[in-house]
Order: sequence, then structure tokens, then C-alpha cells
Amino acid sequence: MKKIGIVGGVGWASTVDYYRALCQGAGRFFAARGAGSPLPVPPMSVESVTQAKTRALRGTPGDEASWARFDAVFREALRNLERAGCDFALIASNTPHARLHAIRKGVTIPILSIFDAAALATAATGAQSALVLGTSVTMQARDYAQTLSTQGIAANAPLPDPEIAEMQAMIDEEFYGGASVTARQRLLRFCNRHAKPGTAILLACTELPLAWPDHLDDVSFEADGHLFVNPSAAHVAAALDLALEEELATG
Repeated sequence: MKKIGIVGGVGWASTVDYYRALCQGAGRFFAARGAGSPLPVPPMSVESVTQAKTRALRGTPGDEASWARFDAVFREALRNLERAGCDFALIASNTPHARLHAIRKGVTIPILSIFDAAALATAATGAQSALVLGTSVTMQARDYAQTLSTQGIAANAPLPDPEIAEMQAMIDEEFYGGASVTARQRLLRFCNRHAKPGTAILLACTELPLAWPDHLDDVSFEADGHLFVNPSAAHVAAALDLALEEELATG
């Protein structure tokens, strides 16, 4: 099995869930092939950054230089994973992927893109339009829209600034560290306002899927009258495919 590197800490609850999902997914894979207990899991290293620090280092959209220190934190975390012998890495957060083009400079191990995984997962639902929900950085950037367009899916235009600010506040106030019934209700009210029928809603902040604990490992699911895509689950599935590449090839 290939060794997986995880950049986590943004936030810690989703980092825990990534680790759980990777271990349980590998366990299911080997159990189906008759492996006994303890079931094998891929070797992993986690490099945890500090969310309070990275939040303070966010730059200004359109000003590349203003993101230099933000990029450097994630780049160094990835280099540490490289030094730890990881074969590839993933960042357990949507927000830094908007900066992946800069963060990955000088990093030699492959970095799996959550955008690519989510776009493929959305295409598999048959939806032709998508509503992308996440942090202010994710919702202001057009990276998701551009990647979805390669699969023939039209993403929503950027929402008004007050709506983006509300989503960011929701993530900070309701989802950091977990999610309550109140958090789910608040998120659903937002979805009801903005998602047209037939639209796939991308839960493009790794904490947002916590609102539906029964669907944490589902790449897509229907609930409360909406079709949701879970980019985190799609990201984990892609990581498992790569980590277990040799095992998959041998059947």
C-alpha cells in the first residue's frame, strides 16, 4: 500500500473524519477479500496546521502576492509529509485548494485535488448544475466552477457578499468542531433559498457534511429534498484508489 500524507487542522473535526474514513474504507476493502482481523490500513502521516494562523494569513482575491504566507504554511506541511516518506498527499480542506497552483510549487509528491474528485462525483449524479457552498475563499473563487465545467456542469455565479458572509459565519459558529441539529436546520434554510430543483449542492467545506452523519461516507446522497455531493467523501475515495492501486490491480 502507498503511504498517504494528510495536511489537516483546517479544521480538526474534518481531519479526524478523513482519517476515520480512510481506515474504515481500507478495512472494508480487505474484509471483502477475506482478510482477517486486524484489517490492514494504509500507512499515513498527518501534518496538522493551525487554523487560527491560516485564517489570519488569508490574502486578497486577485492579489497573488498577498497569499504568499498562507501558501507557505501549506507548502511546508506538504514538504514535511514528503520528508516523512509519503507517496502522495491530500489536504483535508477545500479552502486551500483554491491556492493549490501556488502551494504545490517545489513539492514533488502528487497532491490529490478535491476539485477534481468532486467534479467527477457531481457528473456521476447526472446533475447539470451545481451550487457550491463553503468558506468565503471557496465561494468567491471560480476554481470549482472551472473544474465542474470540464464535466459539463454549470456552477452558480458568486452569491452576493452578505450571503457569502453568512455561510462563513455559519461554518465558524455552527460547524467548527462538529454539527448540531440547529446547524443542519440553518444550512437547509440557506440551501432552500439558493438551490434550484435538480441542482447538486456541493458541501464544499469539509465540516458541512457533518450535518448528515449518516451520509459521511457517501459521495452523493439525497436528503431533506435536496441532492448533495460530499467532496470530502469523493476525495477520500480517490485517495483509497491510489493507496490501494497495486491491490486493486491484483484483484
